[in-house]
Amino acid sequence: MKDATQHPTTTSRGYVRPMQGWWRRDPFFVRYMVREATALGVLVYAMVLAVGVVRLAQGEAAWNGWLSALRSPVSITLHLVLLACMLVHAQSWFEIMPKTMPMMFVGGKRVAAQTISRIGYAAAAAAFVAVLVIAVWLR
Repeated sequence: MKDATQHPTTTSRGYVRPMQGWWRRDPFFVRYMVREATALGVLVYAMVLAVGVVRLAQGEAAWNGWLSALRSPVSITLHLVLLACMLVHAQSWFEIMPKTMPMMFVGGKRVAAQTISRIGYAAAAAAFVAVLVIAVWLR
């Protein structure tokens, strides 16, 4: 007789839902995964900038070596890919901004989600122009 504390052994595992490629089945999840993957581009660019700061701290020769490495065709190609990742990543932030912030009311009416996103785009464009003007002015 079997002990009541022993569990019967079974050969059947029951239904196991297939998980391989789950995100490729729905266009929503494909966009989600691409958007999340762009965060890796942000990480890589942050590391490039961090290396630049370290090279700057190491002296003029190290800084100039880092700058010359940035001028290589491989680096320029990498930066173009990273720029595309940054643009997709920024776009996703502006699209999700109205969903994550508290509801805003102006004149008793709720501010539309599209308006909030457009203000985010306008603020980013203004910041870009300001940085560009400062960079040209300091040159």
